[in-house]
Parts: sequence; C-alpha cells; structure tokens
Amino acid sequence: MNINNNSIIKYFWLMLGLLLSGIGLIGIVVPGLPTTPIMILAAACFFRSSERLYNWVIENKYYGHHVKNFREGRGMPKKAKFMAIGTMWVFVSISVFFGIPDHMFMIKVITILGAATGTGYVISLRTM
Repeated sequence: MNINNNSIIKYFWLMLGLLLSGIGLIGIVVPGLPTTPIMILAAACFFRSSERLYNWVIENKYYGHHVKNFREGRGMPKKAKFMAIGTMWVFVSISVFFGIPDHMFMIKVITILGAATGTGYVISLRTM
C-alpha cells in the first residue's frame, strides 16, 4: 500500500510540474508572464518526480541557470531583481488602476499586498 501512495504522490508532482512547465514556456513569449519563477516551481515538482525532466529544466539555455542558481541558494543577479520588481509593479499598477473595477476595493488591496509580499521576498534573496 505504501508503494501505491508513493506512486500517486510522484504522479501528482509530475503532473503539476508538467502544468507549470507549460505555463512557464508560454511565459517566454507572453509579456508579463514570468518564466523563471514558474520554472523554479516546475523544477521543484520534477525534483520529486522525474530526474530527467528536472535536468531538462536546469539545463535549459534560456532560464536554466537562473533556476539552478535559485535551487542552489545562490540568489538572483541585481539586474534580475530590478527587472522582476519593476515588471511586477508595472502589471500590478495596470491591474489596480485600470483592470480591477473600483467597487472591488478589497481585491485591489489584496493585489497590492501580494505585490508587496513578492517584492519583500525578492529583496530578501541573496544578490549575486
């Protein structure tokens, strides 16, 4: 019975990793959809389910080095931090001021708090 539970959990991580990879790959061509953070999550899922797919993520020539550096605790380059924070706040501002209707005030507050939390997290990462 333990083997079946492990198989189900491994399958769950594999499917979640594939879903996140699909979203991350779309982020390569869609402005505003961040690829690297999503691929970091996909790598974490593949780490628990598929060594081959994990290696595919961390060896990718476009985002693999960022994922590998994050997974190994090396942090983010200063330029990447500025880009991440700047892009996040541009899209949050567009959402809050133009996308979310005024009668949904609490959604605007939650969006801003989420962005502030994300900004704090990015700032807290080691700078390379």
